[in-house]
Amino acid sequence: MLPATKLLGRTNQKATPMADEMAFGDYVVFIDESGDPNLVKIDQEFPVFALVFVIIEKREYAKTLVPALKYLKFRFWGHDAIVIHAHEIRKPRGDTAFLMTSSKRDVFMAAINKIMQEAPIKIIACVIQKANLRNRYITPYDPYHIALGLCMERLSLFLHENSHSDRMTHLIAEARGAREDRELELEFRRYMDGKGRIALNAKAPPCDLKIVSKIMNIEGLQLADLVAHPIARHVLRPEQDSRAFEIIKGKIWDGASTRGLKVFP
Repeated sequence: MLPATKLLGRTNQKATPMADEMAFGDYVVFIDESGDPNLVKIDQEFPVFALVFVIIEKREYAKTLVPALKYLKFRFWGHDAIVIHAHEIRKPRGDTAFLMTSSKRDVFMAAINKIMQEAPIKIIACVIQKANLRNRYITPYDPYHIALGLCMERLSLFLHENSHSDRMTHLIAEARGAREDRELELEFRRYMDGKGRIALNAKAPPCDLKIVSKIMNIEGLQLADLVAHPIARHVLRPEQDSRAFEIIKGKIWDGASTRGLKVFP
């Protein structure tokens, strides 16, 4: 029999990453929205559309955020086959029906707020004021696509400022429907090719968009979902106190030349 050192190979050499792995950046970006981009029938109770990019280092995502959210699920549901939705926390039903009991809700909210407070994330967001957009432009672009361009502009600056101009960054978005997904993919490619409807101030660093099914239970997308509504609500009613927004506002990225939160128009 060969000695163990022969079977396992030489142990005094560091593992060399594959060439493709070396080209990947340190960050992953999760995308979610609040409200709808419909300009034909605007909901007067919520006449805004918000798109958020949640940026996190992959190491922190794998080592801290994912375990924290999984533990939360085990603690309150007994398993991790649950997808956390902000809407179902605000309006409990089904798997979140236990939140209708105030004492249980208080404990749960304290736990999830702690995760949000400690989450090592940076946020880029765009909130479209739909009535203003429709009134100002004769044929306005899709609010989702406008918000995408404005967020991409800021993401490009973030990556440039963090020395990721030549490293691949992946953006993860939740599927919305076959037509919507095709249009989003096309619009994203336009921006990457420098042909977007909102021109980027700098050449976009290499990025790739992955659109995934809702059933994939990706913790980063669930975090982005928790972030989107408080930002939209704050822009809509800034005079209202919001514990959720107070927790995340310090995580909104402001770069050397631009603010991480854009309200348009």
